[in-house]
Amino acid sequence: MRTFYSVLLCMLIYVVSFSQEKKDTAKDTITQKTVQLDEVLITGNAIMDPVLTQASNDYQKNIVQPKNVADLFNNINGFSVIKRGNYATDPSFRAAQYEQLNIQYDGGTKAMNACPNRMDPITTHIIPEEVSKIEIIKGPYTVRYGATFGGVINIVTDKPNLDDHGFHGKVSGGYESNGNSFVTMLQLQQVTNTYDLVGNVGYRDFGNYKDGNQIEIPSSFKSTDYGLKFGYNLLENQRLQAHWRQSFGRDVLHAGLPMDTEYDNSSILSLDYKWSNIGDILRSITAKTYYSYVDHLMTNNLRPSFMMTEASSAVEATTIGGKLELNWMPFDNLNIFSGIDMMHIARDGGRDRLVKVMNGMMLPTPRLFYDKVWQDSYIDDIGVFTEAKWAVNSSTILTAGLRTDIVSSDIKDPEVDFADLYNLRKRTEQNVSGTISVKKTVSDNLTFEAAFGRGVRSANMIERFINHFTVGQDSYEYIGNPNLKAEVNNQFEIGFKGYENLKKGFNTFRYETSFYYSFFDNYIVAIEDVSLTRKYMPSLQPVNPKVFQNLDKAYKTGFEVMGQLDFLNDYYFKTAAAYVYAKNKDLNESLPLIPPFNMTLTAGFEKEKVWANAQYKINSRQNNIAESFGEIETAGYETLDLRFGVKPFKQVSLGVAVLNVFDQAYHDHLNFSFNNQADFGAVPITEPGRNITVFFQKKF
Repeated sequence: MRTFYSVLLCMLIYVVSFSQEKKDTAKDTITQKTVQLDEVLITGNAIMDPVLTQASNDYQKNIVQPKNVADLFNNINGFSVIKRGNYATDPSFRAAQYEQLNIQYDGGTKAMNACPNRMDPITTHIIPEEVSKIEIIKGPYTVRYGATFGGVINIVTDKPNLDDHGFHGKVSGGYESNGNSFVTMLQLQQVTNTYDLVGNVGYRDFGNYKDGNQIEIPSSFKSTDYGLKFGYNLLENQRLQAHWRQSFGRDVLHAGLPMDTEYDNSSILSLDYKWSNIGDILRSITAKTYYSYVDHLMTNNLRPSFMMTEASSAVEATTIGGKLELNWMPFDNLNIFSGIDMMHIARDGGRDRLVKVMNGMMLPTPRLFYDKVWQDSYIDDIGVFTEAKWAVNSSTILTAGLRTDIVSSDIKDPEVDFADLYNLRKRTEQNVSGTISVKKTVSDNLTFEAAFGRGVRSANMIERFINHFTVGQDSYEYIGNPNLKAEVNNQFEIGFKGYENLKKGFNTFRYETSFYYSFFDNYIVAIEDVSLTRKYMPSLQPVNPKVFQNLDKAYKTGFEVMGQLDFLNDYYFKTAAAYVYAKNKDLNESLPLIPPFNMTLTAGFEKEKVWANAQYKINSRQNNIAESFGEIETAGYETLDLRFGVKPFKQVSLGVAVLNVFDQAYHDHLNFSFNNQADFGAVPITEPGRNITVFFQKKF
């Protein structure tokens, strides 16, 4: 790891020094073009863009009041949200979740959670108002952005308009009736020929919401965030950019987890460099390095279990990464990207338990125990990749990529019982992944895409090293397995997208569809092991813990389809649907966390100064479940949301929405069940009932 960063730092110093020498001798100019960094993966360039991609809309316009970044995925076809409360939510795409998805900020920056129950996923470390769009590569169809199993999600943050010189800014605020919640955000920026600086600060205060039955759900949280992004134009074709941000979560209630968050502090620093238009063959060099640190404390002070055992767990996670990529064009129709990237994840921390009751008896003197949560573990991944795009002719792009990852992992402070269970030692794996795809422009308004990808994911730290902790939807204790094989996704996909020009009041009909099939090797699941017994509170059920293991016979298939009719210039009707079916043949059941068939119908209009839409969501019943995962069948539901926005003055935007208009009481299939709550049984968390939200934004 140190060698990698030494090489990367030396190359950056050399490039910057060389650039500065050239700058000192360059002639001064009044205006200067600025090279764009590779923060955005999908740019609308058929030759450069990955195959089978999707980009989000303007969320500041269409989402009136998101609680956090995960809420932004609710309206993207193929996505669902795994919910443990208002704060601890994770996106799921085509039933791939957690480390199965390669989630990153601005083309590569990552921040891993410290909590083993994922109270602090990557989506909590940035505010939604700072997100300009979300990009999705739908499968393992690129090797350039790190090891990818189920797809790439790139969360693109706001950046200054480099053509809009001077001082500018915006202020925004919002209110939500269900929970008496509010958000505020201020952003300021300064842009010159030489440099640009943008800063923002935001505060969010969400209360407990009520579901459709008027039952109050423990879900409140507060968070304060700020960020600074500084860009410096070394030369006309060279740019250096630094991004620093911190997030502070406080008093977070998790309805679906056994503990609550006292505080969650995260810091993220990234440094990006790009040198473009170098020559005829070597076109560009890009480099990125980043660091993130998450400091997390969770307790059970407000839970029923506090009367028997006081528990406090302080954990931390450090993520360090970097990437160096060269773009070659040996021929006019051949574009090659070659590079190396690295990611280091380290976690540590433990749990203090003050036991007051043991074996049903009150202890005269409470006993203090310390449990190692992460056992001072780490995972290193160094990847080398090459991806080539060949323009076969003016209408056909063929892409092929190959990647190898060297993954090292170790546990430096194991618990005695975990060390007794395994022959612990430093382990090194080599994973090979690749992809081949074709994009064919059939006509000016129809594109065909087909791809195969082999995505490989080594086991994450929970799957390797967790030791008798409850980290699933059920009440089992889970035990990691440091000897797990890497999980492999062999995915095939075809897709069509295009539009047709219509007549007589109808403008265009747009459509897009994808069909995919995946078969998995070494799929990682947790299975009950009757040879082992529970470690904590041994009188409770279930007695036997679960141990992570590899399975060989599993597959997944599904589709997404979208159609939109634009008519009378400003009006539209859109329908989108998604379906996933998965099978675990070894256990003769579904894979876990599979969303049901869902469809969204949207009707609305968009004019220059006013827009509105009505969105009707339909989620089917889900009876294809993984009983071994603790899943139960989920009833279907339907909801209606109404949104309205207006620009009454220049640079001023107002929005109002009524969400869940009919006050439906429902829960999603991916919602966790209430856990360690005084007034709730082990049933899934219900969603908010009727909710009125307002949003205001002023630019200057």
